[in-house]
This record gives sequence, C-alpha cells and structure tokens, in this order.
Amino acid sequence: MGNWLAGESSGESPGWSPGHSSGGSSVWSPGWPSGVSLVPAHKLDEYIQANLKPNEGCLRQIDQAADAICAFLRSNGISVEAVAKGGSYGRKTVLRGFSDGTLVLFMGHFQQFQDQKKNQYKLLDLIEQLLKNHEKYKNSVNRGDTLEVAVSIQGQKMLLQLLPAFNPLCFGENPSSRVYRDLKKAMDQAGASPGEFAACFTTLQQQFFDRCPRKLKDLILLVKYWYQECQQKWTAPPPLSLLYALELLTVYAWEQGCREEDFDVAEGVRTVLHLIRQSAKLCVYWTDNYNFEDETVRNTLLHQLRSQRPIILDPTDPTNNVGREDVFWQLLTEEAQAWLSSPSLNVSPGPCWNVLPAPLFITPSHLLDKFIGDFLQPNKVFLEQIKRAVDIICSFLKEHCFRYSSTNVLKVIKGGSSAKGTALKNGSDADIVVFLSSLNSYRSQKTERSLFVQEIRKQLEACQQAYEWEVEFEISKWEAPRVLSFTLKSKHLNESVDFDVLPAYDALGQLRSGFTSRPKAYKELIELCASPSFVGGEFSTCFTELQRNFIEPRPTKLKSLLRLVKHWYKQCERKMKAKPSLPPKYALELLTVYAWEQGSGMNDFDTAEGFRTVLDLVIKYQQLCIFWTVNYDFQDEPMRTFLLTQIQKKRPVILDPADPTGDVGGGDRWSWHLLAKEAKGWLSSLCFQLPSRDLERQRGLVQPWKVPVVQTPGSCGAQIYPTVGGGYLGRRF
Repeated sequence: MGNWLAGESSGESPGWSPGHSSGGSSVWSPGWPSGVSLVPAHKLDEYIQANLKPNEGCLRQIDQAADAICAFLRSNGISVEAVAKGGSYGRKTVLRGFSDGTLVLFMGHFQQFQDQKKNQYKLLDLIEQLLKNHEKYKNSVNRGDTLEVAVSIQGQKMLLQLLPAFNPLCFGENPSSRVYRDLKKAMDQAGASPGEFAACFTTLQQQFFDRCPRKLKDLILLVKYWYQECQQKWTAPPPLSLLYALELLTVYAWEQGCREEDFDVAEGVRTVLHLIRQSAKLCVYWTDNYNFEDETVRNTLLHQLRSQRPIILDPTDPTNNVGREDVFWQLLTEEAQAWLSSPSLNVSPGPCWNVLPAPLFITPSHLLDKFIGDFLQPNKVFLEQIKRAVDIICSFLKEHCFRYSSTNVLKVIKGGSSAKGTALKNGSDADIVVFLSSLNSYRSQKTERSLFVQEIRKQLEACQQAYEWEVEFEISKWEAPRVLSFTLKSKHLNESVDFDVLPAYDALGQLRSGFTSRPKAYKELIELCASPSFVGGEFSTCFTELQRNFIEPRPTKLKSLLRLVKHWYKQCERKMKAKPSLPPKYALELLTVYAWEQGSGMNDFDTAEGFRTVLDLVIKYQQLCIFWTVNYDFQDEPMRTFLLTQIQKKRPVILDPADPTGDVGGGDRWSWHLLAKEAKGWLSSLCFQLPSRDLERQRGLVQPWKVPVVQTPGSCGAQIYPTVGGGYLGRRF
C-alpha cells in the first residue's frame, strides 16, 4: 500500500482484492475499481483486514519513538509529569499508511486550567527549539498553530501533535463534578473557546475507546477511510474535530443498535451513513464522565443541547461539541447518500440497525411531541407500503390459498400495531389472523392449527414465483407452530415486511349480532379454563377484532403516546444483554390506555405527563390490578365468578379487554422488576424536566397524573363488595 495515504502517491485510492501479506502491506489488484463504495458489502471485513488495519509491529515502533521524544524533553528540563496519547493514535483507530496522533504532555507546574492557557505557547516555542536542535528530529518538526512531529516507520506515518496541558484528573482517577465546575469557571475567566481544554481529558478518551470491541474499531477504520476519500473532493480542509465526531457517531450507532462484539460490518456502516444523512437532527452525548446531577454541569449540558444541531458532545468534555461544523456535514450528507445508493450497499434488503439520531433520554419534555413526529410517526410512504403488503397477503389467503380445499376462509382480520394505528416508523411488521371454517371450536384450533400453518406455507412457496414474491420463512422452534412467520419482499415494495399469519377459530362469528354473540363465545372459553392444559390468553387471536377495536378509535395523541412508550420499551429491551422475559408490549399498551383514561381522558394532553404516569405505573407493578368491562362484565354467571378469581391473582393483573382469560400482567410470569428498575432510572431524564426559565436555578419536574393502581368491581359499577379475607361477595342489581 506504500505511502498513498500520506499523499506520496497519485492521490487515488488503491484497488483491492481479498487477502493479506505477511509484511502488513495491502494486496490489491490494479483491475479492481477504486473507491471503498465499490467494495461488495459481504467483502467489507476482508477489505478492512487487507487494506486498512496497520501493521502492529510498526505501531509498536511508533510507540517507542513517541516515548523517546518524551524522554528527550524530560532530559532537557521540560517538567513532563505524565503523558497521554490522543487522537487516532491514542484511541487505537489508526489507519494504515497515515494517521493523526497527539502527545499530551501533562506539566507538573500547571496547577489549574488557566496555567495552560497562559503558558502553553511559550512552552511550545521552547520544545520546538529543543527538537530542531536534535539531529534526529530537526527535519520532522513543523510549527504552525500547533507543534507537530512526523514519525515514519516502514511506510506507516504518524503526525504527532504535541500539547502541553494541565492534568485535572489526578493521574487517571475518574473526574468528579468539581473538575467540570472548575473547567467551566476557568473557561469563563480565561475567555476560552468551547473544547479548548479538551486535551486535559485525553486519558478519559483513551478509557472510553478502550471499552470498544475490536470489530467496532474496524468499523471506525472503514468510516474514517471513506471520510478521507470524501476529503479528496473538497476544496477546503475540514477541522480534525470532524474526524473525532465520526468516530463517536460510529460508537453511538453500535451502542444504540447492536452492542454485540461480532456483527455485520455492512449493517454497521449503513447505520452510520443513515445517521450522517440526518445530521440536522443529530444530538448525541454520553453520561459516563459527567451527568445532570451537578447544577453547573447540568446548565452547561442544557446549553449545549439547545444549540444548533448536529450536536455530538465529547464524552469527556461537556463544553466540546465536535459536531458543530455544519458546512462539512452537508457535504458528508451528499457523500453518504451516494454510498448508500451504490450497488455495493444497496442490496436487498440492505438492513441497518434501528438507531435514532437523538436518544429519547435526552429529549426535553416540551420536545417529546416533536420527537414522536420526527422519529416515531410513520410517514405516508411507510403506511402505504404496509397496506400494500398486507393487501397482497390477504388477497392470497382469501382467493388462492384454499381454493382447492374444502376449507373456506371465513374472514381475514388485520391485527397488530399497523391495524391499531400505533406502528412505529422503523419496523415494518403486520399480524394477520385468518379465520377458517375447518377450525370450528377452540379445541380444534389448538389441535389442528399447525396443519393449516404448514398448508399456508406450502401454498406461499408454490405461489411466490408466479406472483414475483420473495419469501423468507422463520423456522419455528415449536413442533406444532401456532403462527407462520415470514418476510415478504416484492418488486412492488421498497422494503421488506415481516408477517405473522395466525389461523384461528371464528368464535365471534361475523359480529352481525353485536354483543349478543360474545356471551356464548366467552362461556365456551371459560369452561375450557377448567382444563389443566389450558393457558390463559391462548385463544386471544380469536378476539383480534375486539383488541383492534379497543385501540384503533382512540385519539391521535394517545396513539402518539403509545408509540413513545413502545419505543421506550424497545430501548429497555435492547439494553438488557441477558434477554430476560419482559412483559409483552401489549401489557404496556393497555397500561398506557388505562393511564390516559383515568388521568386525562382528553384529546389533547401533556405528553410528558402521560409518559411519566405510565412509568410510575410500571414502578408500582406489584400493586396493579386493571381490567375493563367493554366486552364482558360482572352481570352474569359464570363470568362474574371467573372475573373475581382473575382479579385476585398475584399482581400485577392486567386483563385483556378482549379476552378475560388473558392476564398480560402475569404475576410472576414476566420480569416486571427489571422494567421497573429501568423506569426509575428514566425519571432523571430530560423527558421529565419542566421547560421553565428557572430551569438553570431549579429542577422543576413533570408530575404524573393521579391514577389509581387498583380497580375494583365497584369502580366499574358492579355491586360486589370486598370481604375481610380479601374476596368478594354480592351481586349486580
């Protein structure tokens, strides 16, 4: 690969073919088209190993050279108390050929940030003279605004920037709030620019990147190399901080979307490029070294978060927004779109991680509605895609799937979030329940539905070529699957859509008789409950229409709150590495509806208050007893007796308003305690801070609605009274 990155070649990117050489230089073919955007997605791993990773032996020799420079300075009276390695060099994200680096020289006589500001340039002058008088360094030193030393080992070049600095960290200790208070005070007194003292926290930068797995650093190398290709087209050189911003953005993409040590590099780079395309919405930061607890730091953070985006805060310095160069972000946006549209990455389905350009946790309470509109609310194109895909499958089920069979399709019902009007922007999925004449009872559904799942799959496989579909089936872990899960792709769809198709017994008929058909359906269901093999909620698919009708007519803003809660749930789910059995999302949907019914009931309400109320209910999960009487009630036996038994179960109890046997609260069945722990942590987020003018002086918090955690038959109008032993007696008059 030689010195092409150092500018000693013609300036063109090398061609490429897979493979390594023992010496660490790249193996490339002149016949391969130049440019990383032309490397096939499935070959990106090989490309990184063959072309971008530096030789470890060279890096060790560069380490020795850097140590020799520091030793030389100490021997000539420069009081360097400690040294930190920064830039790509310190973050271990060095590209093969040429890269940047920083040697931060912590000076023993610097007692505060102001000393650095006052004495740095004098020290740089002295260091420059020392190095230029040394035979080894005299031709490799350059002094402009900074002092740089060029180190070259076997084709690997490193431009090391020397920075005398104050060490506020007591040689590696984690920073306290006092450190950042002192930083803010020093900046005000010295008139320093934001991020001017960022070098003081280089040790923390090293620690931040040390926790990144090796493959994430490989992804960073790929993003950086693409960035260098972009630079060749620009007339003005971008600031070095933009390179750091891209590294941080790549870490953010991985943390929010993956967190696995092994992952698909193409998915990762697509995610980063999608985030770059949304640079005008980027708001990224971490709370590893600072947070909102201290008033001074909180005010600094809030000031940053209110500034113009893109915002990418240095995780070690809250004053340093490294994403502020909006002119270059516009150029990067164009380049990102070009790579995403290239044949190498634009392969179907071209998946990427589901990462938003701004986390919910840092969204101020008064901007939650905007957050939902920008990031969670599906656009018309998305909704049309879902509708078209659902229509394709519904048409197949009704008109083609059973046309040569004695089984008739009685009706096909669209369920899930897309039917309820609560679908999230990212996540094209749809539930379809197909009611079949051959499934004429609950028992027949239980014993025979797997046969129909197999038949539907067989017919889909037979039809997919004739109808130009591409179908990928998910292999079920059950011997007798209850659902057919598959992904549909078609030339008529811009993206793939995930489907769950569920055969079911038409317990409710065509609902022509309205409420009168339900008592019979529920009576049969309750009788079946006596069977030891019965699982509550097992036949909830039979009541999909009622589930849909419970949510779908609700106000638009309540559906927005439902989307917000579901997004929060998915964030919690992604964070938990052990993949515990969390409560079903449907339980959170019902909890949200209940919070709104009991606490607001208005078409327009404060979203932050609603969100806070839902989290409060999650925290109080051990007390919850919630049910509705819209489809069943306490009027007749045996429903009354059955419901009284249900609501006396171990809490939380949250009864499906469509299926009285479905307790989605589940008592000890699910890990509510983990969700409650997350909810408690979220109460300190910006989502629940009031947007008042006094925010800098006082933390005003959003308060939840007053919502009872327990419902009783009496609260629903039934004259049934609790006994001393905790049971109920009485009847409805």
